[in-house]
Amino acid sequence: MSKYYFDEETANKAVQFIETHLTHTKGELAKTPFILQEYQKEQIIKPLFGLKNKGDDSRKYRTAFIFLPRKNGKSTLAAAIILTLLYLDQEYGAEYYSAANDKEQAKIVYSVVADMVRNNPKLESFVEIYKNSIVYNAQGSFYKAISRETSTKHGFNTSAFIYDELHGMRDDGTENLWQVLETSTGARKSPLSIAITTAGYDKYSACYKMYDYAKRVAEGSVIDEQFLPVIFEAEQDDDISKPETWAKANPGLDVSLKRTYMEREVKKALAQPSYENVFRRLHLNQWTTSETRWLNDADIVACNETIPEEVLLNNPCYGGLDLASVRDLTSLVLVWRIADKIVCKHWTFLPEEKYEGRTGGKDGVNYMEWSDYLEVTPGNVTDYSFVKAKIFELCDKYKVQSIAFDRWNSSQLVQECIEENLKMSPFGMGYKSLSPAAKEIESKILTNDFIYFKDPVVRWQFGNVQLETDAAGNIKPNKAKSSDKIDTIMALCMAVGEEMYSEAPIVSKYKRDNKGFFTI
Repeated sequence: MSKYYFDEETANKAVQFIETHLTHTKGELAKTPFILQEYQKEQIIKPLFGLKNKGDDSRKYRTAFIFLPRKNGKSTLAAAIILTLLYLDQEYGAEYYSAANDKEQAKIVYSVVADMVRNNPKLESFVEIYKNSIVYNAQGSFYKAISRETSTKHGFNTSAFIYDELHGMRDDGTENLWQVLETSTGARKSPLSIAITTAGYDKYSACYKMYDYAKRVAEGSVIDEQFLPVIFEAEQDDDISKPETWAKANPGLDVSLKRTYMEREVKKALAQPSYENVFRRLHLNQWTTSETRWLNDADIVACNETIPEEVLLNNPCYGGLDLASVRDLTSLVLVWRIADKIVCKHWTFLPEEKYEGRTGGKDGVNYMEWSDYLEVTPGNVTDYSFVKAKIFELCDKYKVQSIAFDRWNSSQLVQECIEENLKMSPFGMGYKSLSPAAKEIESKILTNDFIYFKDPVVRWQFGNVQLETDAAGNIKPNKAKSSDKIDTIMALCMAVGEEMYSEAPIVSKYKRDNKGFFTI
């Protein structure tokens, strides 16, 4: 005999509260009633609020894992659950929280909650709204938005919390925010811990462990009657171009998620290799790796155009300097923007002994075959005086506006160039700096608007690049293996980034919401 029962009155009361008193807050549905979709009503709201313990009428579920892709109304649903708890639970001194990984993310759910209350004068009459919290004075209860940056949470006596985008929670092996909040619910009769998240790419994360646990509970291999798994995802071998795949992962398709949007995004994913993992993770809810092969060799080869040297001599250019260890490759790349095309030339330096294959390990290439495309410096280490001389030679020859260099890996060479009045610009190696440049390069290659003079060194190093991707879809180049060389590609990204961020004009002759209780 089951120790649980379904309280239909309470379940329906929760649904009625949401659909009668809460509204959408953004877009074309703003200020219209929030009518729950069938899955939201039957798989989430009714089970959470209606299933109870026969012994003490407390809620059955203590933890819920709600796994939904982007644009399926996660923030609106989270806000509705928080307000249903705050107004209907009638627990004196209750503490409700929405948690997020940073302050900006924490503001998202809080903003929806606050706007829902403001949109209903009756709801608003029961509470005080502050910057990051809403207080229900008659009950001594409150809701507050927090992030991991909040100084301490160990004094909390949490009744319920929702963690938004759990996949982004940092887990360094010490106590994380989820654990702090969950362990603070012990004194409550009906505590509730909810994760609502999209897929991520870190399969060693606390989120992936909870996802895996939720899958096991859902399939019955793990018995946990107090854990509610709600999982929407496409299978790894599903065709990403088919609407039935989108529908499997997105219960909000044609409601909160427009089909035309998915059509555009899948087209982009099919055309841009670097975007496919992002599309799979954000819109099909598939866990991916953080890295993916960047570009197909055929796309590099297809960029077979050249351009006369005199055109380069008469147009401004920007440089990127990747300074490797003295026993490895160092590369200077210059880029021009000629009409809609990016033109690049590189000077990649390596020591003579590495060139001849006597030192430096195995790179999988025969450098001597590329003698016309490399700058060989005497001895067994890269001669930076040789590199410096070449930099000045090129600055005399071309209209070099500035040269970007890795701010964390500069050298005496950079300082000497600065002292001799070359404009040298420090360049970050994080997503913020590299992603716009990498995306620009990718775009130009895929449209055959990239000129590299069919240089085999450039082609080889493009083949060594994988892309590392963050939760926001930013990208940056990484090596496929620790031994692979991508120095020239990193210099190219810095040069393109320098050109994009520069304020100098590019001139081309080819011409760019009075009583103590709320009732319904």
